[in-house]
Amino acid sequence: MMSNNSDNEAEHFTKESHLENILFACYYLVVFIVAIPGNTLALWVFISKGENKTFTVFLRNLAIADISYVLILPVRIIYHLNSKHWPFGEILCRLIGFLFYLNMYCSLYFMTCISLDRLLAIVFPVKSINVRKLKNAHIISCILWVALTISLFPLLVSPQTVHMDNTTVCLQLYREQTSRRALGSLSVAFIIPLVTTVFSYLLIMHKLWKRDQVTKSIKDKAIKMIILVMIHFFVCFVPYHVNRFVYIHAFSSNSVSSEMKNTLSLSNRITSALTSLSGALNPILHFFLAQKYRKTLLNLLCIDEHRDSSNGDVTHQEVPSTRHEFRNTNKNNVITSSLIDTPC
Repeated sequence: MMSNNSDNEAEHFTKESHLENILFACYYLVVFIVAIPGNTLALWVFISKGENKTFTVFLRNLAIADISYVLILPVRIIYHLNSKHWPFGEILCRLIGFLFYLNMYCSLYFMTCISLDRLLAIVFPVKSINVRKLKNAHIISCILWVALTISLFPLLVSPQTVHMDNTTVCLQLYREQTSRRALGSLSVAFIIPLVTTVFSYLLIMHKLWKRDQVTKSIKDKAIKMIILVMIHFFVCFVPYHVNRFVYIHAFSSNSVSSEMKNTLSLSNRITSALTSLSGALNPILHFFLAQKYRKTLLNLLCIDEHRDSSNGDVTHQEVPSTRHEFRNTNKNNVITSSLIDTPC
């Protein structure tokens, strides 16, 4: 097994307490139990029942990334239950770390693609017809998988295990091995989806608010969904990347105290753990974003959607009595289906 025993690498490692290891293991177990059924159902629905739309293509890839993402969590559970001892060797240390971060960024970027797709469908419905084609969605998805695989490939070729006090530590799991050169790639990898997602949903909110023909109930429901997506984004991904900037800068400097480094190492593990929460939260977003996923889940739970959504649900409104009301209702339904009720 390959290892690296240099002092530079060893200083990144801080021993966790027994309680911390138990809490991390329990947290990953809960995320795994919640995420696997929800994302498996989502993938099945999007493949077997999904219509051929750009929105659906991105949802399928998001579900694939999330499933691959959370399937790696049992390894982290074992790692923490073994008091942060890595028993699987150097090659698996590199591979598990690579797959974890590959699927994390794929999940992040496909969420960004969904926000862009919704922006084009709502704000530029006519101009985007030639852009929002099924072929283009498949091409974009392939490019994302290939580009992210290539950009993260260096994680597979550098040694990532270190021996300390009869313990083998896998630095790859929490990216405990740092380099100032990573700041540039980290900035590009995160700022692009952050700015794109925020900008897209702000434009969507602005567009909805300007449309007088859109009822207040639809505006309120759309905005609530946008807020939910943004909370998801900022809880799962923003803390990790902000912490990584501070973490890399601190460990590249000789002026930071040992106590501060221990604190940053803990925050690095906590924020990394938060990113995996995305796999559990995405099925909740699917419930509101994808009508067929919602119907399938409610049928499995023996819940009548019409009965539960009759109070204030914009998808079950009264039949319009005039042509003008019908025209406005049709516009409202288009907006609703474009943003939060796509029958994919």
